[in-house]
Amino acid sequence: MLVSWGEERERERERSRGCGKMRFDSHRQNNNLASPSHSTAVSVEPPNIKRRLYHVWKGNNKFLCGGRLVFGQDASSLFLTSFLIGGPAITFCIRMLLSLKKEDPHFSNPVLIGGVVLIVLDFMFLFMTSGRDPGIIPRNAHPPELDEPLDLQTPSMEWVNNRAPNLKLPRVKDVVVNGHTVKVKFCDTCLLYRPPRASHCSICNNCVQKFDHHCPWVGQCIGSRNYPFFILFISSSTLLCIYVFVFSWVNLVRQKGRLLVNMSHDILSVTLIVYCFIAVWFVGGLTVFHLYLISTNQTTYENFRYRYDKKENPYTKGILENFKELSCAKIPTTLVNFREWVTVEDDIQDESYTSNLEKGFMSSKHKFDMEMGTMYSKDSMRVPSILKELDYNGIDDHLKRKAGEKEGTYDIFVPADQLKSKTEGVNTHEEKQ
Repeated sequence: MLVSWGEERERERERSRGCGKMRFDSHRQNNNLASPSHSTAVSVEPPNIKRRLYHVWKGNNKFLCGGRLVFGQDASSLFLTSFLIGGPAITFCIRMLLSLKKEDPHFSNPVLIGGVVLIVLDFMFLFMTSGRDPGIIPRNAHPPELDEPLDLQTPSMEWVNNRAPNLKLPRVKDVVVNGHTVKVKFCDTCLLYRPPRASHCSICNNCVQKFDHHCPWVGQCIGSRNYPFFILFISSSTLLCIYVFVFSWVNLVRQKGRLLVNMSHDILSVTLIVYCFIAVWFVGGLTVFHLYLISTNQTTYENFRYRYDKKENPYTKGILENFKELSCAKIPTTLVNFREWVTVEDDIQDESYTSNLEKGFMSSKHKFDMEMGTMYSKDSMRVPSILKELDYNGIDDHLKRKAGEKEGTYDIFVPADQLKSKTEGVNTHEEKQ
């Protein structure tokens, strides 16, 4: 079947118009997606990822053994503490071990065994103080609801509205404890009203039950769940210092000859005596101070900051009952299971997608988190998943050409009207020829 040259040219024109229109529609859709005037929120359902709680915990804690061991932010200070305790104590034990053959074994053996037992106990209590949950209170994802309606028109009341502008909460609430009114404060970080005697540790970034203080020597907060072990740790450290100090003197006195001559020949014992004399003032004074706090049922934080405003202590029960409460009471169970599986949802909301899209397409020079597979922009904002798979190279090249760079490539997106006018112009020129 013969087809005239004019009919064939007309078919080519129709095909060109259809391809140009298809390209233009695709280009218009992409421009609408990146246009600053596009205000419609893109609804992208974020993927739900299951992870252990300690992987996504917002505090500054460090975890070992799959979240079974909980340390503070400055847990590395344990190495220094272990050296300061273990160095002199182990040196003393080695000194007694070497003197077994030279001196009376009936004296050296019991002293050596006693020193080893104290060292083991001291390090065990140190580890139990530093490596366990001190009583961390779980965080809230949303501000709590009010139990009863409050007068929001009170001008003198301080309201919590920095993280929840549509919900006003009183900064301080009154709680009755043992017939006394105690004020509890709202924690802006954990979004909860702290229980009585709880406080927020600025170092570990957690609210802790019966917060005593943050001890830099053990690298952990001291709270309701590790305070008994902390008392045992400082007590055993004090006893170990006194033990090494006393028996280092005994080693000098038991040697024959004058004391000054023996000291000149046994420099190691003299060094241990001086070291333990200095150390016992620190750990011994700390132990005495905490014995006073136990007898009055106070915490270090309460003693230094509040002192109960010269009011009666609502927690004291008498000296004997206060010591009994510490020594015989059951250690509270942990409130946070750091090993449980939790669902990690994307923090980007619909409005975040809108704000990111309003900024237009971003350049191809992004930071990637290789482990998590997440794309970040230059300002460390997470890019929505809808933009992760797009190819930005063509757009960058197009912008460069607009900036003045001349390249021998052509724009792949051609509007149908322009394509039509170009095609008609070419056809008219050919017909004239």
